[in-house]
Amino acid sequence: MNYSDTEIWWIIVVLGVGTFLIRFSFLGLIGDRPMPEWVLRHLRYTAVAILPGLVAPLVLWPTATGGEPDPARLTAAVVTMVLGVWTKNVAGSMLGGALVLYGMQYL
Repeated sequence: MNYSDTEIWWIIVVLGVGTFLIRFSFLGLIGDRPMPEWVLRHLRYTAVAILPGLVAPLVLWPTATGGEPDPARLTAAVVTMVLGVWTKNVAGSMLGGALVLYGMQYL
């Protein structure tokens, strides 16, 4: 599809207004009110739910290997998960996973 410059700018403006309205509905309209306890409890799991969704495609279908699973990345992901569960330390598990990834790629 070929869009003219004017159409592209309209698309950008409409998407910008749309994302502003979505954020404003939470921050501007209900941002100064206390949230119910059940909402706060669910919000604690947001990072835990989003991070695997961002990382899983990079582990299972990495672009560096043309979308083929790679033993180095799979091993690093398993080590990172095991370290995270075992130590409960996010930075330590990420560092351990990175070291295993680079070590496996070196081999």
